[in-house]
Amino acid sequence: MKKTLFLILIIALSFSCKQKSNPDSQNKEHKPPNILLIMGDDMGYSDIGCFGSEVETPNIDALAEQGLIFTNFHTSVSCSPTRSMLMSGTDNHIAGLGNMAELLTNNQKGKPGYEGYLNDNVVSLAEIFLQEGYHTYMAGKWHLGDQPEHFPYARGFERSFSMLQGGASHWSDMKGIQAANQPNAKYAMDDKELTELPKDFYSSRSYSDFLIDAIRSQISDGKPFLAYYAPTAAHDPIHVPEPWLSKYRGNYDEGYEVLKSQRIKRAKDLGIVHKDAIQPKFLSQVSTWKKLNEKDRAIKARTMEAYAGQIDNLDYHVGRIIDYLNDINQYDNTIIIFCTDNGPNPYEAEEYISNEGSEWFEQFDNSLDNIGHPNSFVGIGLGWAQACAGPLDYFKMTTGEGGIRTPLIISGPKIKKGGKSDAFTYIIDILPTLLEYTNTEHPSTYKNKEVKPLLGHSLIPITSGIKNTVRAKDEVMCGEMLNGRWVIKGDYKATQIAKPFGDEAWRLYNITLDPGETQNLSEKEPMILKELRDDWNNYSRQVGVFE
Repeated sequence: MKKTLFLILIIALSFSCKQKSNPDSQNKEHKPPNILLIMGDDMGYSDIGCFGSEVETPNIDALAEQGLIFTNFHTSVSCSPTRSMLMSGTDNHIAGLGNMAELLTNNQKGKPGYEGYLNDNVVSLAEIFLQEGYHTYMAGKWHLGDQPEHFPYARGFERSFSMLQGGASHWSDMKGIQAANQPNAKYAMDDKELTELPKDFYSSRSYSDFLIDAIRSQISDGKPFLAYYAPTAAHDPIHVPEPWLSKYRGNYDEGYEVLKSQRIKRAKDLGIVHKDAIQPKFLSQVSTWKKLNEKDRAIKARTMEAYAGQIDNLDYHVGRIIDYLNDINQYDNTIIIFCTDNGPNPYEAEEYISNEGSEWFEQFDNSLDNIGHPNSFVGIGLGWAQACAGPLDYFKMTTGEGGIRTPLIISGPKIKKGGKSDAFTYIIDILPTLLEYTNTEHPSTYKNKEVKPLLGHSLIPITSGIKNTVRAKDEVMCGEMLNGRWVIKGDYKATQIAKPFGDEAWRLYNITLDPGETQNLSEKEPMILKELRDDWNNYSRQVGVFE
C-alpha cells in the first residue's frame, strides 16, 4: 500500500512539473493579447448593418454582437489628421497633421504641427508595441508621409504594404486621384517604394492577403502581434469586382431621399440614435431625385450600387482575417477594433482640384456599363453622401456630425458583449485603450527624445462595464480644418460649417437629442454658445492652430 501511494505521488508531481514547464501551456495562459485594428476609409455613419445600413456586413456586425458599439465616436473631418491621432493618441496639430499635406496653405507650411507627416514629437502606436515585443504589421492606406523616412516601416511596422497617399485606384494600374498633384499613387513594401503592383491586385483583398501572410510567417515564435488593416474602401474611385458589383443592382433606383429615410428608421429601431431625433434636410445644392433626368438617375444609382458592393466586399475580407485568426486559435486572444476615418466623401471625381477638363481625367471611361470597373473614376457625390450619413447631417470635410461622427466597435476578451455606449469618445482614445488593455506604458521618451503625452482616455472602464463614460461633464473636445470648427462639451456642440456647404456662422446644438443638428439653439442659449467659443479659442492656443 505504501509503495503504491508513493508511486502515485511521484507520478502526480511529475505531471505537475511538466505542466509548469510546458511552454505551450504557459503561453496560452499568459500570452499578451493580439491586436487587430481595422480602419475603413470615407464610410458613412450608417454604411454598416449594425448602424442601420441595408448593405450586408455580417462579419463586422458579428464583431458588434460579440463586443461593444460606440454610437458617439468622433474623428477629424478628413483622412490624415484622423490617422495621425489614431497613431499618436494626441491632437493632430501636435502630431504633424494640423492640415492634410495636400491642402497646406502658405501660412501653415513650415509651422510646428503642420509638417504634413507624422512628426517625431510623438511615438507611434507601432513603435510602442514593437518595443514591447510585439510583431507589428500594416496593410493599406498610410497617408502620414510619403517619403522613405516617414514610411510605415520607419514608424515601427516591421512588415508593411501601404498606399502612401490619400486615394488611388483599387486596381493594379496605380492611378491617383488628382491630375496635377497625384496623377499616380505611391506604394511601399516595407522600406522600398514600389514601381508596379501585381496584375491581380485589388485593394481590400490584396491588403488582407498581405496581413494574413505576415501573421503566418512569424506565428510560430509565440510573440503577440499588432495587425493594422487599413483598406482604401470605400474611398473613391468606386471600384469593386464581381459578384459584389452586381449584387445591389436596382436597390437604389428610388434615390437618396428614400435611402436616408430608410436608414434613419433602422438606426432608431436599433437604438443608434434617439427615437425622436429629427431628420435633417438635404442641402440646397442637392437636386431632388425626381428633378434629375433619366440618364443622371441611372448613373447615380449605378454608382451607389458599386459603393455598396465595395463595402460588402470589404466586410468579406474582414471575415477572411477573422477566419484566419480562428484557424490559428488566436481569435479568442485578440482585441479587435473597427472604426472609420471620417464621414462619406461628397465630391464627384471631376470636382477634385485640377481634374475637370484635364487631359489626365479624359482617360477615364465613366459610362454606365463601366462604373466600378478598371479605368473608371466616379464618386458618390452630395446626395448619396448625405444619405450615407443616415441620421446625421453633412459629410467628410465638414464639421457637421456626418463628417466627424463614425462607427466604432470594440470586441475581444473581457469586452462587454452586445451592448451600446452613447458616451462621447474620440479617435485619440484608441491608443490609451490598447495600452491599458495590454498593460503597456506610454513612454515619455523615444530614441532619446522627449515625446508628447497622451491626450486621450482609455475606454476600458466602458468596455468592462464599470463606467458609462470616461470624461467629466465639463471636459471640452475640439477640432478644426479649412475654416470649419467644432466644440463639444456634454450634450452641446458649437460648430462652424465652412464654405461652400455652410456660411461659417457659429451655431449651437444639443447633439444628444438632435444628432442631425436641425435645431439651432444660438439665440435661445447665447451664454452656452459664448462659453463653447471661448473653449475653442483656448484649444486653438494650446495646440497651435494656424488658420
